[in-house]
Amino acid sequence: MIPVAGFEGRRVMVLGLGRSGLATARALEVGGARALCWDDSPEARAKAEAAGLTLHDPARADAWEQVAALVVSPGIPHLYPEPNKWIARAMEAGVPVDNDIGLFFRSLGSTDWHMHDQPPRVIAVTGSNGKSTTSALIHHVLTECGRPSQLAGNIGRGVLDIDPPADGGVVVLELSSYQTELARALTPDVAVFTNLTPDHLDRHGGMGGYFAAKRRLFAEGGPDRAVIGVDEPEGRFLANQMAEGPTDDRLIRVSVDRKLTGPGWLVFARKDFLTEWRKGRQVASLDLRDIKGLPGTHNHQNACAAYAAVRGLGLSPKDIEAAFHTFAGLPHRSQLVAERGGVRFVNDSKATNADSAAKALQAFGRIRWIVGGLGKEGGIASLAPHFDRVAKAYLIGHSAREFALQLGETPHEICETMEAAVARAAAEAEPGETVLLAPAAASFDQYPDFEKRGEDFVAHVAALP
Repeated sequence: MIPVAGFEGRRVMVLGLGRSGLATARALEVGGARALCWDDSPEARAKAEAAGLTLHDPARADAWEQVAALVVSPGIPHLYPEPNKWIARAMEAGVPVDNDIGLFFRSLGSTDWHMHDQPPRVIAVTGSNGKSTTSALIHHVLTECGRPSQLAGNIGRGVLDIDPPADGGVVVLELSSYQTELARALTPDVAVFTNLTPDHLDRHGGMGGYFAAKRRLFAEGGPDRAVIGVDEPEGRFLANQMAEGPTDDRLIRVSVDRKLTGPGWLVFARKDFLTEWRKGRQVASLDLRDIKGLPGTHNHQNACAAYAAVRGLGLSPKDIEAAFHTFAGLPHRSQLVAERGGVRFVNDSKATNADSAAKALQAFGRIRWIVGGLGKEGGIASLAPHFDRVAKAYLIGHSAREFALQLGETPHEICETMEAAVARAAAEAEPGETVLLAPAAASFDQYPDFEKRGEDFVAHVAALP
């Protein structure tokens, strides 16, 4: 655990008692603060009380007296689509608002670090799509290369629940916009920006607010090295802001759209090869075709970002390539779960929006597509250029009929449930085809989260006769 520093003997309110909230409360107590805990859910409060934590109702008249800070769980909106009432109360009382990521960065360094031969490092990854795979791949490469590494944040363990990093250790953080938007300290050694596509716009008040939340990772603390995907205008803008000039190698530009040129540090993927250029010359090239854990262009972008991040720490291209070959991929992200009679079954339940579903559709050939759920703005209309890859779509969930209209002449069938969709797709699939779960929608109409949706897909595939 990382003890929270700076609040010894003071009262700190913790709002939201999920995984990160409970870890935050414990880390505050270990650091000498008094954690005052609250959640609107009675079940969450009971769990915290059973763990020995102190409950503190923010509705009490004296609730905010002598409170040094309010620490908010990432899932709680603080400004858009409307201010949370308790966060608004804290702001009225002049109580600083932070989250566990901010506490982590202000508390990470310890007095014994001067004894380390190599001080610990933090690599933080953000972006719209691919940040989980990129973070996991970085962690995997570091581990395979003998560097002690921990994976935390929006993936793996809660950020304050990790062990204090050892000599030469690396903490790899996946950070969502919900986490970067509020943290009062953001000081990674290496910051990674994968890409930007519309998502969570109600939470951030539009695309500009969403980008601003991501940009804070780079603007607040100034990382020693920035790895930035430049395939969108926002990425190019951010890269321009971070670099002092064309040869500034504190910035590594990443692309899968085109060959990058210039005197800077560049990593790009073209025709299934990852290439690194530096100071106007090629220094490495990796063949991505046989790396089963990284199929498709979207995973090649993840590979480029991960490669650049660990190259920034001094790992060799040869060692990175070897580690890539042992990466199995993440559950629910282009995960090959079975091959039956020449048909592949792929679980990409994490494809919760149209852009990530587009990347999944581009990764495979002739597809039996299981799609649907709680649709987002625009549905699947933007995916029309990829419908020629779809042999047939099998529609599930709340938005099944809306998506059916958007499919037009593409063969489709409304199945409603995952069980029915898997059964129909498997029965009709021919050798060489892929049954792909890429919902392009949220899961909350039928499942508590995308993981449960993916697990249901896997279970029904396993149960096929």
